Amino acid sequence: MARLERPLEQYGSVQTWFKGLREQSGVDPAGDPSRLELLQEFCAFVDLDPDRVVTACLLIKEGRETKISIKGRRAMAERIAQFQAQRADGDAAERRRRGNTVRSFLIHNGILLQSGVQT
Repeated sequence: MARLERPLEQYGSVQTWFKGLREQSGVDPAGDPSRLELLQEFCAFVDLDPDRVVTACLLIKEGRETKISIKGRRAMAERIAQFQAQRADGDAAERRRRGNTVRSFLIHNGILLQSGVQT
């Protein structure tokens, strides 16, 4: 498992997420520290820092515009589903919250994802 090089709050993608939560939803991210805890848990699960979680969903080609990678987005959606399901002993609401927190992080960073079937 890769260790994070700095606190989560210092990653650009986390700052973008928090800014979006404040501006679009009027939510103070500091009011719910479980968001960061879940993101950190997910980063450990996929062995990527937050910024790399976002770039794993992008198609970056030199000399071309960066686009969302269908394959990368699909792979990340599968990892989110696995992360969400790994707490099978938890109740359905807790599983949804786990997946939705990570999806919120990606959506606020421009990676649109659907939640799929929520159990």
